[in-house]
Amino acid sequence: MGFGNVLVIGSSGIGKTTLIKAVLGPDMRIAPATSSKGGQRLEIYESLSVPFRIIDAHDMGGSFLARQLSIRAVKNWSKDNALDGDVDNDINVIWFCVEGKSRKLIRQQLADLSRATDVWRSVPVIVVITKSYAATEREENIALVREQFARTRRRAENLKAVIPVVADTYQLDETTFVAPEGIPELIAATNEAMPEGVRAAGEDIASFSLKRRRAVARSIVAASATAGVAVGAVPLPFSDALILTPIESALVNALATLYGIGKGSTAKKLMGTILEVGTVSTAARAAISALKAVPGVNVGASVLNAAIAGSIVAAIGEGTMRVFERIYVGDKSIDDLDWARELVESRLSKELVAQGTKIVGKLSGVSAGADPLKAVVALISEAIASKQ
Repeated sequence: MGFGNVLVIGSSGIGKTTLIKAVLGPDMRIAPATSSKGGQRLEIYESLSVPFRIIDAHDMGGSFLARQLSIRAVKNWSKDNALDGDVDNDINVIWFCVEGKSRKLIRQQLADLSRATDVWRSVPVIVVITKSYAATEREENIALVREQFARTRRRAENLKAVIPVVADTYQLDETTFVAPEGIPELIAATNEAMPEGVRAAGEDIASFSLKRRRAVARSIVAASATAGVAVGAVPLPFSDALILTPIESALVNALATLYGIGKGSTAKKLMGTILEVGTVSTAARAAISALKAVPGVNVGASVLNAAIAGSIVAAIGEGTMRVFERIYVGDKSIDDLDWARELVESRLSKELVAQGTKIVGKLSGVSAGADPLKAVVALISEAIASKQ
């Protein structure tokens, strides 16, 4: 199998770098081929886990002169690779990146990007709508893109997919965020658009996509746990987990979307079962009592409550991830509610108490003058990251 090349273009500030990092994952590196070609900076990113490079010609969406320099840089890179005997030197797929928040500019952005890539007329195109934070606008933006491409038959034939993406967790306030979305779909669509000779096998791309889903899921869990810390820190008695219901509901729904659990009645029963475990179950109440009884803790009540709340949300998230992932890969049925309940309860009654006890215990050692809530968030985030 060869190594495909994706040319990513778009205006500065629309989130290309964040997108590239989200797609390639933690082992992303800048390839040795990166250099200035024809007076223009060209960066080639790759990962040992992904069957394609991503080439960022930074000013491809800029002025006429900048576009010409960028085109020359990409051509020179391809030519140099060919001279070195590297057969993987062609541009196989192009990502047109436009910003979802700037709908009025999408038509013009697409027109500019089409002109910039006219030299690669037959190459498949995937339009990536970055920063697609408003779910209600996604379908409208997709329709707008397809309408723009339909105006030119040749371009319409090249368009392989339009994918709204949230590349990283977008925090709206202390307790509300927009979860990452669209990255696994972009990876699959890109691989599908590759020529047969460089396309990864279905099982290989599925394995990598699953790893990326897991990484995205943990970022969702971390953001939710942070929101739980903020809620738990309010000066109210924290006697049960009901105050965490809105956060846990958003968490479970975000993970369901990520793993394609669906919105039917069976899916709703599954998610309702998970939420019940996290709020009114005996396991949840027992976990709260156990963490409140950790001996030798020398922190204020609000900090302790914050740590407990964040730990519970993290545990629910981890349990939900395990349930949804097993269903996603076909190991378990969405109908098996008893199994799902037992798995999430196990997270609360065993692993949560063990992990939460460590976190609560470490709070006594936080240095004087440090922000205790930031310390709580850091400790919980560290615990979540360690499970990767």
